[in-house]
Amino acid sequence: MLRKLFILTILALIISTTLIKNHTKKLDEKIFSVKENINYLKNVKELVQLEYDYLSSPEKLLEFNNLHFDNEFIYSPRENIKVINNIGQINFKNLKQND
Repeated sequence: MLRKLFILTILALIISTTLIKNHTKKLDEKIFSVKENINYLKNVKELVQLEYDYLSSPEKLLEFNNLHFDNEFIYSPRENIKVINNIGQINFKNLKQND
C-alpha cells in the first residue's frame, strides 16, 4: 500500500511539473511577444517624435519653403484660417479662380 502511494505521489509530481513547465513556456512566449511589441512601438514613437521635432521648428519650415516651393506659401494670420468639418464647406469656385 505504501509503495502504491509513493508511486502515485511521484506520478502526480511529474504530471504537475510537466503542466507547470508548459504553462510557464506559454507565459514566456507571451512576455517575449509583448516585449517585442513594446520595443517596436518605442522605435515608432521615437521616429515620429524626431519627425515632429524636425518639421515643427519654424526655421526648418521656412528652409523647406525656400528649398522646395520657391516661396509659393504666404503668411496668413491665424484669424483667417477656417476649420472645415466636411467637404460641403469648401467653396470650389474661389479655389479655381485663385489658380
